[in-house]
Amino acid sequence: MTDFELTTVSTETGQAHLVHTEHVNWVLLQDDRGVTLIDGGYPKLAPTVARSIEAIGAGIGDVRAALLTHAHVDHIGGLRVLAGEHGFPVYAHPEEVGHVQRLYLQQASPGGVIALAYRPRVLRWLAEVIPMGALDKSGIDSCTAFPDDEPLDLPGRPLPVPIPGHTSGHCGYLVADGTVLCSGDSLITGHGFSGSRGPQLLHPIFHHDLPTNRDSLATLRDLPATTVFPGHGLPFHGTVAEAIDQALG
Repeated sequence: MTDFELTTVSTETGQAHLVHTEHVNWVLLQDDRGVTLIDGGYPKLAPTVARSIEAIGAGIGDVRAALLTHAHVDHIGGLRVLAGEHGFPVYAHPEEVGHVQRLYLQQASPGGVIALAYRPRVLRWLAEVIPMGALDKSGIDSCTAFPDDEPLDLPGRPLPVPIPGHTSGHCGYLVADGTVLCSGDSLITGHGFSGSRGPQLLHPIFHHDLPTNRDSLATLRDLPATTVFPGHGLPFHGTVAEAIDQALG
C-alpha cells in the first residue's frame, strides 16, 4: 500500500526525506545514528508514519527523537501516538511547548472552518480529514523545549529556525549543511483549501497571527537552503528567497 511519496535530498551527514501525503507532510532525517522525525500527521496516520520510516530502510526503533514545527492536530497527532507507544522524546520551540501540552490552543475553530463549507473544495477537505482525527484536541504532556538553540545533537543535525505567526512558537528547521529548510506551515506549496500549486500561505483562518507569519518569513530570505520541505504540498526546489517571494506575492 503506497499512500505517500518520498522525496530524498542528500546532505553532508546523511539524507533528508520529505514524506508527502495528500493532506499533510512530515520529514525524516537519517544518518548513521538513526532517524529524527519532524512532525507526524493526523492521529490516524500513525501507521503511515511508521511505514514511511520502513520505506527508508529504518524502523520505528531507530527514531532517536521527534521535533515539532507546531502543535496543530495534523502535525502532532500521529507523532503523539507513536511517541506514546515507543517512548522517544519530543521537542518543540520553548514558545510552543505549552501549546503542545494543550495548556492553550491556537487552532482554527470547527465553526470557523464550517462557515466556509459552502465551498465544494472545503467541504471535500473536511470530509477527508475528519476521519483522520482532525477534531482530536489531545496534546503531548512529555514534550519539552529544545536542549539549546544550536544544531541539535540528533540525526541530521537540525538547526531550529523560529518562524512565529502561524502559531506563537512555530519553528522551522535547517538541515545539517543548510541544504534543506523544513518550513512547516509558515510556507506551503499546496492545500485542500487551495486550487493553486507552488509556494503560498495557508488560508488566513489557519494562522494565529498572519501579519507576524509574513514578517517572520521575510527574515529568512538569506538562508542557504536550495530545497524547501513544506508542511503541505510538494517540495520546492529553488532558493528560500524565491519561495518567499512567490508565497508573499
